[in-house]
Amino acid sequence: MSTIYLVRHGQAGTRNAYDCLSPLGRRQARLLGEYLAAQRLVFSAAYSGSMKRQQDTAWEVQSAYRDLGVEFPEIVVNSDWDEFNLDRIYREIGPRLRSDDPSFREQYEAMQQEVRCSGSDQDAAVHRRWLPCDSRIVKAWIAGQYSYQGESWDDFRKRVAGCGCEWRNGTRKTNIIVFTSAMPVGIWAGLALDIADERVLRLAGVLHNSSYSILRCKAEDLRLHTFNAAPHLVQDDLRTYR
Repeated sequence: MSTIYLVRHGQAGTRNAYDCLSPLGRRQARLLGEYLAAQRLVFSAAYSGSMKRQQDTAWEVQSAYRDLGVEFPEIVVNSDWDEFNLDRIYREIGPRLRSDDPSFREQYEAMQQEVRCSGSDQDAAVHRRWLPCDSRIVKAWIAGQYSYQGESWDDFRKRVAGCGCEWRNGTRKTNIIVFTSAMPVGIWAGLALDIADERVLRLAGVLHNSSYSILRCKAEDLRLHTFNAAPHLVQDDLRTYR
């Protein structure tokens, strides 16, 4: 049986530079590493998606372990754990959705204005909230409402769900840690709960940055044991969602 710890990356950058960790995001990841190391939780393998925010979260955890003298495996990068490409979805689907949906157009233009006004303020609300226009366009992508040349929802879900096939036939008890993003965590939680549609977005939407979820896997039996745990984020101002 494999026990899989799925970690969402720490707080990311601004909407204009999302694939990095903010200073707070690095702190969240470091605190996670210190917490897990203090539990003497040893992993047999560690994986990360190829995105910078995912890898940097992994490296902060690995560094905390090693500074505390606790063994931590080398991190294997696997792009199958990458998040979907929201920027491309906005570029390709956004213009058609703005034309068809006046409410979305108004929300999108308001968001763009907030981004322009925010300057370099990392803490501006527009960078730290999932807005109605974000949900609307992702739901349009999931539903296949418009033609799209990028990765479809079905292909994205199959890619993420196909990760870790080698764990399912393991014969010994192992702990595995994976550093990824909100939707891949939501997809794997959904697999355990038999959820495959846009409700996965609801699971992803409540995940704290640097939180972990625990699944146990044996052959085809996948069970969710812990979801969105963040005991290392003891102060409210450390708990973020984007």
